[in-house]
Amino acid sequence: MSGTKTGGSLNWREIDLVLSELDLDGSLIQEVHQPSHDRIVLHLFRHGTQFSVLICLSARFPRMHILTEKVANPEKPLRFASFLRAHIRGGRIESAAQLRATAPGAHADAPPDGPGERIVRIALRHAGEEKILWVRLWGAAANAVLTDAEGIILDAFYRRPKRGEVSRKPFEALAPAGARNAKAGPPREYPVRELPGEGTFNEKLEREFRELETSGNVERLAAAADAELEVSENKVLANLESLTARLSQYASLDRFKELGELVTSNLHTVARGQRWLKVEDFFHDNAPVEIELKPDLTPAQNAEVYYERHRKARLGRSKVEEEIAHLRVTLERIRRQRAAIASNPDPAALGTVAKRAAGARKPLIDAGTPGLVLFSNSFRIIVGRTAKENDELLRKKVRGNDWWFHARDWPGAYVFVKAQAGKSLPLETMLDAAALAVHYSKGKTSGQGDVYYTQVKYLRRAKGAKRGTVLPTQEKNLHIRLDPGRIEKLRAGEDVKEP
Repeated sequence: MSGTKTGGSLNWREIDLVLSELDLDGSLIQEVHQPSHDRIVLHLFRHGTQFSVLICLSARFPRMHILTEKVANPEKPLRFASFLRAHIRGGRIESAAQLRATAPGAHADAPPDGPGERIVRIALRHAGEEKILWVRLWGAAANAVLTDAEGIILDAFYRRPKRGEVSRKPFEALAPAGARNAKAGPPREYPVRELPGEGTFNEKLEREFRELETSGNVERLAAAADAELEVSENKVLANLESLTARLSQYASLDRFKELGELVTSNLHTVARGQRWLKVEDFFHDNAPVEIELKPDLTPAQNAEVYYERHRKARLGRSKVEEEIAHLRVTLERIRRQRAAIASNPDPAALGTVAKRAAGARKPLIDAGTPGLVLFSNSFRIIVGRTAKENDELLRKKVRGNDWWFHARDWPGAYVFVKAQAGKSLPLETMLDAAALAVHYSKGKTSGQGDVYYTQVKYLRRAKGAKRGTVLPTQEKNLHIRLDPGRIEKLRAGEDVKEP
């Protein structure tokens, strides 16, 4: 943008020019909208023409000018808009001018045509009563205040008790400015900025501030998204370091199986109540080794203890390896996103990046929940990969309206989708859950399979069967062809929409 000034507040000369172009005197106030927390829009009619005026009271870009673009409005009107509709809609503007420096409390020796105070006084008549809408464009002190003819505040856009800008208080528009001006001496002169493009000064201002706000919003969104991603990246790196250390603890898990084999091979030499077994270790060049036994167990039971420790360690290692693989995929995605934000941020995507970044910090394995925890379209999916996890999830973590998925004719995971009040299960979430059920079953190698599903309230435990076994009723069927991309997308959190 060329010119002597870019962005920021309008100076008093520019406000004069805006008002002269708008020519508000005699305009009928047809409607009032408040599209956001820092602006109001007056919809006016004059000389057979409808037009709109934006009054923006943000600290960064306080301003007033014509509005040609359509802006969305909240479904429920905001407070000040509702107030103005009751008090000025249908009224007519009698005059609109900027307060001059000759007003009480300002420069008493200034000429009548002295500099303006960046406060617009809009006098109007509504239902036979005179009212005044004051618009102060002072950056952080910007405000819009409606008073009666005597200057008593009816309400303010920003209610500021410390400044006396609340209902039933007299509005002293220039008291704070007078004190500041008295110290500052004669006011500075400000030229009207030169703006590119065609049209009136009002139209140029509208384009200019639209570009400034859009650019500023993108920068703020990008900074916020990158900050969230940085926190996520550091969290993922810390988790990777911790899990890598845990993985090293499983380095000797095969030793448990070897010790079980050694006990089994020497059952005939073990007496009940024996505390130690000394044998030749045929896994390590027949070196002598002492194996600790539990005196209250039989020799065969002691061997089974070591086999069970091996099975548990193997499952633990599998879970840790799975989590490490998930975190590495997540870390790569986070770094790609940070690089994209740094080089060419996509404004349309920035709004969801921060939320997904926060979701990426959640571990795939939740310490408080058995199994894997994933998300699909804001629905929480829990995968129980063993009979113990399936049973614990059924007993403690799911409720009657939650959904249950399981591969038909194959042993495998129970996949639960937590229900959300008032929401039906989306088809994509059903397909995600069904794909996980096949992926974590013995039928995975076939690349496809049938999955039946029903709500948890239609499951009943099978008497005398293995732990976690259930019999479903009112079940329906899905046929799934496994798509590795769908599984990886879920595991990487790329489809996360946090509730």
